[in-house]
Amino acid sequence: MSLQIGSDAPNFTAQTTEGEIDFHQWIGESWAILFSHPKDFTPVCTTELGYMAKLKPEFEKRNVKVIGLSVDPVENHAAWAADIAETQGTAPNYPMIGDTDLTVSKLYNMLPAGAGDSSEGRTAADNMTVRSVFVIGPDKKIKLILTYPMSTGRNFDEILRVVDSLQLTAKHQVATPVNWTRGDEVIIVPALNDEAAKEKFPNGWRAEKPYLRYVADPSG
Repeated sequence: MSLQIGSDAPNFTAQTTEGEIDFHQWIGESWAILFSHPKDFTPVCTTELGYMAKLKPEFEKRNVKVIGLSVDPVENHAAWAADIAETQGTAPNYPMIGDTDLTVSKLYNMLPAGAGDSSEGRTAADNMTVRSVFVIGPDKKIKLILTYPMSTGRNFDEILRVVDSLQLTAKHQVATPVNWTRGDEVIIVPALNDEAAKEKFPNGWRAEKPYLRYVADPSG
């Protein structure tokens, strides 16, 4: 089944660098980011894993758990973590899934069903589509899917920005405009008519068009 925004995030049990987890139980009442890698000891992913470790406290402030995935065995992840610490200054401080039977990669539509059932003998090129980011809400539904080519490093500052938008818009009847960051004006959603908007936003708003109504960030 194809996954899209709003789909239930498939549950799974897997071995990680922090022991076996049930994914949904591990998420609990938090938000979660699952980001995947086609193979251990790949250069672009090495830089990403180190940067995510540095950014993890910002996600924790937002009640977001972080988990990585690589198709290689968990025992390989420890050696890779040492390289990451050496080259990036920070080792992964979040669990890393070992998806050796490709189960999670298939569940999340990153590899086709016919990809086999073992990571052994597969190259990064074979697994090039295992380069996705999934943001999952406390309701265990997928809120964001991004897939990157192997040659392009992911922008985790942007993913943090998107999390801010997702959490804000889940709580208030607003949307965030282009290049929005925390504290900027937001847009009142069209589903909220002016009469209802007056109750929700008693201090008023700035309208450039009847359908384009800007209001101060309601989160303060």
